[in-house]
Amino acid sequence: MMMLREVRLLDPASRTDTVCDILIAEGKIIKIGEALELDARMIAEAKGELLQVIDCRGLCAAPGLVDSHVHFRDPGQTWKEDIETGARAAAAGGYTSVICMANTKPAIDSEETIVSVIRKGRKTAIHVYACSTVTKGMEGAELVNMKLMKECGAVGFTDDGRPIMDEALVKEAMLTARRLKLPLSFHEEDPTFVTDPGVNRGPAAERLGLTGADRQAEISMVSRDCRLARETGATVVIQHISAAESVELVRKAKRGGARVFAEATPHHFTLTEDAVSLYGSNAKMNPPLRTEADRLAIIEGLKDGTIEVIATDHAPHAKDEKDRPFAETPSGIIGLETAFSLGLMNLVEPGHLTLLQLIARMSTEPAKLYALDGGGLKEDGPADLMLFDPERSWAYLAPQSKSTNSPWLGKSLKGKIVLTLCGGSVAYEDTQAFRARKLPAGAKMKHI
Repeated sequence: MMMLREVRLLDPASRTDTVCDILIAEGKIIKIGEALELDARMIAEAKGELLQVIDCRGLCAAPGLVDSHVHFRDPGQTWKEDIETGARAAAAGGYTSVICMANTKPAIDSEETIVSVIRKGRKTAIHVYACSTVTKGMEGAELVNMKLMKECGAVGFTDDGRPIMDEALVKEAMLTARRLKLPLSFHEEDPTFVTDPGVNRGPAAERLGLTGADRQAEISMVSRDCRLARETGATVVIQHISAAESVELVRKAKRGGARVFAEATPHHFTLTEDAVSLYGSNAKMNPPLRTEADRLAIIEGLKDGTIEVIATDHAPHAKDEKDRPFAETPSGIIGLETAFSLGLMNLVEPGHLTLLQLIARMSTEPAKLYALDGGGLKEDGPADLMLFDPERSWAYLAPQSKSTNSPWLGKSLKGKIVLTLCGGSVAYEDTQAFRARKLPAGAKMKHI
């Protein structure tokens, strides 16, 4: 049995921001209130259990983060990441739930593959979910058996990494997904407008001697899928949105009654195409980093609720792959361990979002969108939570991921995750951060 004493509880689901105690037992939160230690000791004694009290002054407790867009490369490319190491990286970033994308090798388009991923996920310290592909082999030609894939555990459908160009097939998928009551998420890049992937068409591409990816690649497909969402009534997610025009299209679709949602990544609300000159291939991703105007439009979308979800698009690649010439390197960066700090530094501290709003977009909203049991802290609810120190700076030096392809590697960040609990069990703990806290005079600190 564990009690978090005098912690600042931040729960967007109940709109709670207060200092209290949280009592945890048997994987659940059994009581939230003030001065619970006496009650906790009586309950522990009655159960014949030891009570562990953690002095949490100076720390915040929030629902475990939920990442609706990760690539764990398992099966097929486990030298980059596997489900176990990906889950460790997630826990270090405060995540208690993640949703794996389906573009593995082989793709998650069969009962055998999705069951294997889910079984491996159950062996980790967090909740690992999976999407099914929309089309067989991600070839954009024939739908998977969507009903079967839902029965096998799929929480959504996506061909992330590849756009689906056949409009009639997309509409059929939307109608089927609506009947199954699961979301469809789309990678929106029309290859007609992409000469060199991973870099925005403009000055950054020109400096590399490349043409790049035109913004129209995303805009045209977001326009199509917002229209189809209105026609079908399907729940549609626009993945890793990158262009100001795309944000406005989603905004208008929502006003028109469409069930369209959008993801923003930390790299798209933090960096611009200028980062390519600084970080090289560690600033290469699909869709690419764009202009300052696009970055600000994404932030505005997060502020007004046009973009409900912050997702990392955690995309591990081996060092030798990222060390090749820019045009030959794969796109994507890792992001699970840095996402919360980047949100705190670039959204909360400048005043764009409150802490509650940031946590909502990283936990409550994605959990709601994918119908996961999480995203809130309540009595008799799961003890899936993170403890963090909003004032503590830390250096990102040794990723839990197998890969190191991050522009923030070696950088100083703010907002340290010190403990992640999933089902009441410790998924991640930073004992050094516990010891380094500055507590009020005379306070005694205990840590796990």
